[in-house]
Amino acid sequence: MEALVTDPNAFIRPSPSGTSLGGVAQKTRETIILCEAAGFDTVIIETVGVGQSETAVHSMVDFFLLLKISGAGDELQGIKRGIIEMADAIVINKADGDNVQNAKIAKTAFNRALHLYPPKESKWIPKVLTCSALNHEGVDKIDAMINDYLSLTKTNGSFDKRRQEQNKYWLFATIEQQLKDNFYNNTLVSEALSKAIEDLEKGTTTPFNAAEKLLKINR
Repeated sequence: MEALVTDPNAFIRPSPSGTSLGGVAQKTRETIILCEAAGFDTVIIETVGVGQSETAVHSMVDFFLLLKISGAGDELQGIKRGIIEMADAIVINKADGDNVQNAKIAKTAFNRALHLYPPKESKWIPKVLTCSALNHEGVDKIDAMINDYLSLTKTNGSFDKRRQEQNKYWLFATIEQQLKDNFYNNTLVSEALSKAIEDLEKGTTTPFNAAEKLLKINR
């Protein structure tokens, strides 16, 4: 990161996750499009890794990389999460010093876990690699792997198909978000919502009846 900050060809922009699950801000995808329009050929999206709503991240990138560390009980957690099924590759970082053996064990564990999931529609077989960001080791192999993925998916048409599916996803996501914003920004709804909460606390209504009345206000 320190090297990228001083590189005139790189642009780094932190984006607060706010209330967005998965650490993806609402404007993240728009930022990607803007960067592409500005001429950047590689855009990296880094999430806070909270393990929620990974679908949001998966639906805005061409290659989904799951970065893990070994020796911290992280292997088992990674296997439990559905995020592993979305990953196009898993990279175990900090494979250096006394942690090299732990990284090898983690690599074996993740390789076994990947065999439990069905093949990807793109025909790509997810890979598990190790690296050391500290010693700059293994990064070149990760870059080569991503290029192999792009070559395969662009050749068999799954690259364009994935982007088309992502566009559809964000069409509906944008509509839903706008409807939600319009609903809660309605003054009448805001006033009625407070009253509905009071009624719920008193036990004089149910969540379903309250919601039905609120939704009728916004029609």
